[in-house]
Amino acid sequence: MDYPSYKIQLDAVHSGYDRKTCWVHPRAGTIPGEYPIVVMTMQKLKLIGSDVFFELNEMRTDDMGKTWSGPLPHTKTLGRRKESGGIEVAINDFTPMWHKASGKLLGTGQCTRYIGDNIMPNPRPRQTAYSVYEPDRRIWSDWDIVDMPDKKKFFSAGAGSTQRFDLENGGILLPIYVRTPDFSSLFSTVMRCSFDGKILRYIEHGDELIVPEPRGLGEPSLTRYGGEFFLTLRNDVRGYVTRSSDGLHFEKPKVWTFDDGSDLGNYNTQQHWVTHPRGLFLVYTRRGADNDHVFRHRAPLFMAQVDPELLCVICKTERILVPNRGARLGNFAVTKVNEEETWVTVAEWMQTIGPDHHDCTRCEKYGSDNTVFAARIKWID
Repeated sequence: MDYPSYKIQLDAVHSGYDRKTCWVHPRAGTIPGEYPIVVMTMQKLKLIGSDVFFELNEMRTDDMGKTWSGPLPHTKTLGRRKESGGIEVAINDFTPMWHKASGKLLGTGQCTRYIGDNIMPNPRPRQTAYSVYEPDRRIWSDWDIVDMPDKKKFFSAGAGSTQRFDLENGGILLPIYVRTPDFSSLFSTVMRCSFDGKILRYIEHGDELIVPEPRGLGEPSLTRYGGEFFLTLRNDVRGYVTRSSDGLHFEKPKVWTFDDGSDLGNYNTQQHWVTHPRGLFLVYTRRGADNDHVFRHRAPLFMAQVDPELLCVICKTERILVPNRGARLGNFAVTKVNEEETWVTVAEWMQTIGPDHHDCTRCEKYGSDNTVFAARIKWID
C-alpha cells in the first residue's frame, strides 16, 4: 500500500475566552486561486447548558495563514431568528466548502431551536440550513433551509457537522442524519442536491442507514477515493464506516477497527476524511490515549491512513494532529487548501466531564485556553 508522506504544522489561529462562552465549530472553506482564500466560520457556545449556540463569526486569511482577520460576527445574516411561540432558532454545526460548478463558497449545517432560557424543545424540529459567501463584500447570505419532500419523515433532519462531496456535473452529495418519526433513533442518508449558486434543492436521497445501537447513526461524512465512495458515521457506542459505488447506496455499516482487528476506540464523536490522490485518511478521537480526563476522550486529535479494501485504520500510520491539553477536540473540519496543503481546524471546547460540565478550570489545568487551531498537513510527495 502506498503511504504518502506529510509533515504537520500546528498554528494557533485564535486563543482566549471569557469563561462564560467559548468558541466552537471552527470550520474552514477554501476559495481556490493562485492565492487561496481560506474562510473559517465559528460560533460562541454558552458554557452553562447544552449546545447553546449564537451567531456565526468569520475569520479569514488571504496569505496562507500568515495573518488572520476576525472574528467578525455575521449577526444579521447568520444570527438567531425569532419564531412564533417565543422560539429562537440558530444555524449551527456549519461547514463551508467550495462548489466548483457555481464558483461559490457554500456552507451547510442545521438549525437548533430554543425556548425560554435556551432550552431545546422536545421533540425539536431540525432542518438542513445553508448560506453562500460573497468574498469581495465579505458577507454571507441570509441562511435558508432545504425544502424536503416529506415533512413528517424529515421533521428532524439536518446536515450538522457533515462532510459533503461535489460531483463533476455540479450535483452535490450531502450527508444528513434524521430522527425517525417515532423519535426512537437516528438514521443517516445521503441526499443528492442541485445548487445554482443561490438555492440548494433536494432531488433524492439514498439508503437509510441505521444500526441496533443507542441513538443509531449520525453526523455522516462522505468522500470519494479510487472510484468508490466512503461514508464514516458516529454512534454512541462505536464509530462505523461503509462503502458505495454511487454515493447513495451503501454496504452494511462496519465497525471501525485498526488493521489488527482491535476496536478503534472512537465513540459518540464525529470523524472526517482527508483525501489525497495516493491515500485515504481518517481524522478521529479515541479511547486509550492517556485521556480519561477528557470529555468522551475527544483529545488528542489523530489522523491515520485507511485501508480502503478492508475498511480499517492502519495502526502504524497514526499521528497526532492536535495535542491533548485537557479540552475536547471532537468538533472539527477538513479543507483542501491546494495540492500541497490540507488543513484540519478545531477549537478547544471548554466544557468538561460532569457533574460540573461548565467548570472550565478543569480543562485549563492541563493548558487549554479555547485555542482555535489549524493543523496544516503539508504533503511531501
